[in-house]
Amino acid sequence: MSQLENIQAEYEKFPEEFESVIISTVSAQAIPNASYAPFVMDDSKNIYIYVSGLSTHTKNIYANPHVSVLFIEDEAKSNLIFARRRLSFDCTATLIERETDKWNQMVEQFQRRFGQIIEVLRGLSDFRIFQLIPSEGRFVVGFGGAYHISGDNLNQVVQITGDSNQKQE
Repeated sequence: MSQLENIQAEYEKFPEEFESVIISTVSAQAIPNASYAPFVMDDSKNIYIYVSGLSTHTKNIYANPHVSVLFIEDEAKSNLIFARRRLSFDCTATLIERETDKWNQMVEQFQRRFGQIIEVLRGLSDFRIFQLIPSEGRFVVGFGGAYHISGDNLNQVVQITGDSNQKQE
């Protein structure tokens, strides 16, 4: 297996190491907010979050649907703090309307992944499910190991080389 094939395999499995994702949102007043949310991901790399309507990040998503997400290696597992493995995506958030077929399907996926707590959340009318649709991303595996993920093909990494952000397949 080539180095790129190894990185590709690592990229495909990396989100599976996590139950929550760090989310970055921006308010209508352009104030940034970092938070997190448990998630499920589909085969197309869409990320679904089930969040309270009372939270800052949910209010921000209503004001500005552009969201950045980050999966980052646990500090305790990292060999070098300056080069933690990480995957980020630039996304656009779309609300999944309650009690639709899509909403019910996603609630079932959350329940399979997170268990009984989802039954409680399902009964709370302020909880919302958002679909975060990635447009592009970046997977970093260490120094000199940065890979671009294009919205044209979110399933393939392309190495970023040189100072000019040139990409190589």
